[in-house]
Amino acid sequence: MEEAATQKKDSQHVSPALLTEHDVFLFKEGTHTRLSEKLGAHLTSSEGRDGVHFAVWAPNAVAVSVIGDFNGWDKFSQPLAQRPDGSGVWENFVPGIVSGDCYKYHIASRDQNYQVDKADPYAMFSEVAPRTGSRVWDLAYDWQDGEWMSRRRAANALDAPMSIYEVHLGSWRRVPEEGNRSLSYREIAPLLADHVRELGFTHVELLPVTEHPFFGSWGYQTAGYFAPTSRQGTPQDLMALIDHLHQAGIGVILDWVPSHFPSDEHGLTYFDGTHLFEHADPRQGHHPEWNDAIFNYGRNEVRAFLLSSALFWLDKYHIDGLRVDGVASMLYLDYGRKEGEWIPNAHGGRENLDAMQFLRKLNEAVYRDHPDTLTIAEESTAWPMVSRPTDAGGLGFGMKWNMGWMHDTLKYFQQDPVFRKFHHEKLTFSIWYAFTENFVLPLSHDEVVHGKGSLIGKMPGDEWQQFANLRLLYGHMWGHPGKKLLFMGGEFGQRREWQHDESLEWQVLQYPLHAGLQRWVSDLNCCYRAEAALYEKDFSGDGFSWVDFHDWEESVISFLRHGRQPEDSVLVVCNFTPVVRQNYIVGVPRGGYWREILNSDAGIYGGSGVGNLGGVEASPVAAQGYYHSLSLALPPLGVLYLKHVSENGEAA
Repeated sequence: MEEAATQKKDSQHVSPALLTEHDVFLFKEGTHTRLSEKLGAHLTSSEGRDGVHFAVWAPNAVAVSVIGDFNGWDKFSQPLAQRPDGSGVWENFVPGIVSGDCYKYHIASRDQNYQVDKADPYAMFSEVAPRTGSRVWDLAYDWQDGEWMSRRRAANALDAPMSIYEVHLGSWRRVPEEGNRSLSYREIAPLLADHVRELGFTHVELLPVTEHPFFGSWGYQTAGYFAPTSRQGTPQDLMALIDHLHQAGIGVILDWVPSHFPSDEHGLTYFDGTHLFEHADPRQGHHPEWNDAIFNYGRNEVRAFLLSSALFWLDKYHIDGLRVDGVASMLYLDYGRKEGEWIPNAHGGRENLDAMQFLRKLNEAVYRDHPDTLTIAEESTAWPMVSRPTDAGGLGFGMKWNMGWMHDTLKYFQQDPVFRKFHHEKLTFSIWYAFTENFVLPLSHDEVVHGKGSLIGKMPGDEWQQFANLRLLYGHMWGHPGKKLLFMGGEFGQRREWQHDESLEWQVLQYPLHAGLQRWVSDLNCCYRAEAALYEKDFSGDGFSWVDFHDWEESVISFLRHGRQPEDSVLVVCNFTPVVRQNYIVGVPRGGYWREILNSDAGIYGGSGVGNLGGVEASPVAAQGYYHSLSLALPPLGVLYLKHVSENGEAA
C-alpha cells in the first residue's frame, strides 16, 4: 500500500478523460463496441504539451504505472490514476512520448505479493517477437480502395459467387537467400494479388494476423486483439496489403479468435492479479484442447472488449468479413471435457448461455455497423440455426463452415475406387442438410497438418490417378451447393504437408500435372463466376436437383444446379472410378444441344482426353424422370459440366 500511496501522491498531468460517462455506462453494460478509441495509448496533447493518454482496465489493482524506454522502465515515475466512477479504469497523460515508443503497464495487485508487467490489451502495435512490449502508434493511412468499398456489398452477398483462398502470410512465400525469412506485408501484396486474380478466387482469408507470441500457433493464440503482428511490418503495411487486394477486386476475410487466448504472463491472463478476462474456475476458464484460457463471456467488460476488437478490424483495416474460430468450443461447456470436468449452466444443460448471448451481440453489431461485410462461423457440430437471424432464434452469422461435408467427402476420396461403391452415401448425405444453413465448403489448413498429409497425398492410386482424383474432388466441390474455400498449396497439389516455417513448394509447378491442376482450379473459378446457376441459389433447395444419386454400383452421380432464370442450369456428372464409361445415359430437362463447358480429364489439365467432342445433342428418350437424355462418355476419375445451348451455339 505504501507503493500505491507514493504513486498517487506523485500523479500529475492527468488530462481530460477520454472516457465519458456514457462510455463508462456502455462499458459496464457490455455493449460498447469502440473501446479502442477510449482505452489504450492515444497520441494527444494537454496544456500545450504533446504526449500520450494511457488508459487501462485493472479494477483489482492498487497501483498501475506506465513503464517504457522513455522513463528507463521505472515503475514509479509515471503512475496512472484510478477513475472515481467505479469503472476500474486507470489513466493519465504522459508528455513527451511519441509514436513508436515501447511501453507496458506495471500492475500491483491487491495481493501485494503479485506485481507484473503487462502489454496493453488495447495496443495497436507491438514489438517484434520474442519481445513483448506494446508500441504507441498512429493508424493514419490514405486508403485508395474507394471503388471496392462502394461495391463490396454485392461481392459479399449470399447470392454472389464466393471462392476463398485461405492464406498463412508467414509461409506463403519465403526468401531462402535471406535466411528463409517471410515476405513483408508490402512485399507479398502484388504477388498475392496477381496469384489470386489469375486463379479467379473472389476473396482471400488470412489466418490470424493479430499479434501472437508463438509463431507456431499460426496466429490462433492471440495476445494482441487490436494489433497486427509486427513480424511482417507495421499496421500501415498491413493496410497497404489489404488496400492492394481491394484495388485488384479481391475481398479480405480475417480469421478472428474470441474462443481462447494464451497464458503468457505479459498477456491477458491473470491481468490485475485476478482472473479478469478469463474464468477463475479451470472447469470454465481453462481450454483442455489448446491448453489456453477461455474468456468469461458473462462479464460485461470482457464482452465489450471482444466486440470492440471485432469492429476495430472492420473500421480501421477495411476487413470485409470475420471468420470466427472455434465457435463450437464456445457454445459447449463440456467441449473437450470428461464427466465432472465442467459446470452445467443454470438450467443444468451443457450450452454456454453467455457465449450464445455474446455471439448474437457480435453479429448484430457487425451487421448493424457494416451491413456490407459478413461473418462466418467455424462451427463443427449440428448446433441449429448458426447462420440464421438472431430475431428468429439463430446466432446471426452470415455463413457457417460445412465440416460434415468436408469429413465425409475426404473419407470417400481416400477409399480405393474399387471400394467406393460401398461408401456412396458419403457423397449424397450432405444434400439432405445442405440448405439448413448458409454453408461454406472448406478444404482448409486443418486438413493438411498434424500428420494428416497433403490433399494430393490423401488421394489413392498412382500419380496420374492421384491428380485425377484431386481434380475430381475440386470439380465435385465447385458444383456442390455452398461457397468454396481452399487452403494455399492445394491449388497446385503441394506434396508435402504444410509447414508454417517453410515456403510452399512453388517449384513443383514446373511439372505438367501440378501446372495442369492449377489451371483446372483457375478454369473452375472462371466457370463458377460466369454461371449464375453455380452460386445464385447456393442456400435454397430450388437451386439444386438430383438427376441420379442411386448409381452406387458404378460410383456415378449426376445433378443439376439452377439459377434464377429458367435457362440458367448446369449439369454436373461425376465418375468416381478410373473406368471410362461409354454411352452413359443421363436425363436432362430439355432437348437440344448440351455444350461441355468443363471436363477435368482434358489434356490441358493432365487428363487422358476422354470427352464428348465439345458437347452432346439430347435425345427424346426419357431417363431418370426427364423426357430427354444425353448419351455421354464419362472420363475416368472425371467430372463434366454441361450447359444447354440453342441451335446456333448461343446460351439458351
